[in-house]
Amino acid sequence: METIIRRVDNKDIEHNIIEEAAHILQQGGLVAFPTETVYGIGAHALDAQAVSDIYKAKGRPSDNPLIVHVAHMEDVEKYAMHIQDKARLLMEHFWPGPLTLVFNKKEIIPAYITGGLSTVAIRIPSHPIARSIIEASGLPIAAPSANISGRPSPTMGQHVIHDLQGKVSMIIDGGSSEIGLESTVVDVTESTPTILRPGGITKKMLEKVVGAVVEDPAIKSMNENMVPKAPGMKYRHYAPNAELIVFKGNKDRVIDHINKLVEQKEMEGSRIGIIATKQTKDRYRGDHVLVIGDRHKPDDIAANLFKVLREFDERQVSCIYSEAFSNQDIGYATMNRLLKAAGNKVIRI
Repeated sequence: METIIRRVDNKDIEHNIIEEAAHILQQGGLVAFPTETVYGIGAHALDAQAVSDIYKAKGRPSDNPLIVHVAHMEDVEKYAMHIQDKARLLMEHFWPGPLTLVFNKKEIIPAYITGGLSTVAIRIPSHPIARSIIEASGLPIAAPSANISGRPSPTMGQHVIHDLQGKVSMIIDGGSSEIGLESTVVDVTESTPTILRPGGITKKMLEKVVGAVVEDPAIKSMNENMVPKAPGMKYRHYAPNAELIVFKGNKDRVIDHINKLVEQKEMEGSRIGIIATKQTKDRYRGDHVLVIGDRHKPDDIAANLFKVLREFDERQVSCIYSEAFSNQDIGYATMNRLLKAAGNKVIRI
């Protein structure tokens, strides 16, 4: 398949490109485009063949539910039922934006979108390119992350081109994603909202709007036998090619321990990557130290995580050692992704 690649400035959108993308979607094709979270690979959500092509392009397990992206809040009524007052509050407060809500689905939503569940995940992205494409198509768009399944999510157009060129009809390169982590997913089918996947909209932010919010225990699980209620819950996700190990504990001891391991591994001929912060980068000894961001700016660390993991793939390191980061606010989502990428391989110092 020949993939059309278009570069678009989200501050000066060329509407002929948007119309081109919308037409491809209407004809059952796949279009990869930027959102404020990560890049998505979009298809007409009610077209069985188009959705099947998403799974094929990504190599994605078919029991992993997809998120349906819509352009307007009133569109939710077409696909969801029994919408609770708390759900409406969250929609009004956080949409458009990086929040996905899980509703009881109407019959119009097919099982192949939901992984066989009786619920459907819906969100309205805030990225101007994504919203323009969805609106121009006039369709509900299923759009998981635009990467090979299990790999680090794409936050730059070049990531998508690397993974999906020749597998989709069109890729729109709109620069870097702002947030860099997938949306927060919240189940609003019960009286108390339940977080299924952490993201840029944090538990504190949700609770300010609707009161008590709980977390699904599966967030911290790597159980292959569980039934996933949201994308990213069941399988190992976000993984680089190299083995990734996370080190937790006293900062000074973690740095000393990593340096000793790197020295030993490099003497054996291995290429070792180190994920460091701005504050610690000069304390590491090794040829492949990458700075993920400022330890005091968790938004930067979140935005750079997948970019750093992909850069280590380019450097062809055999193993990656990472510091642990703050577990507060968006840092909780960052650590969720980092630990999943590592397959929960953690060494406590």
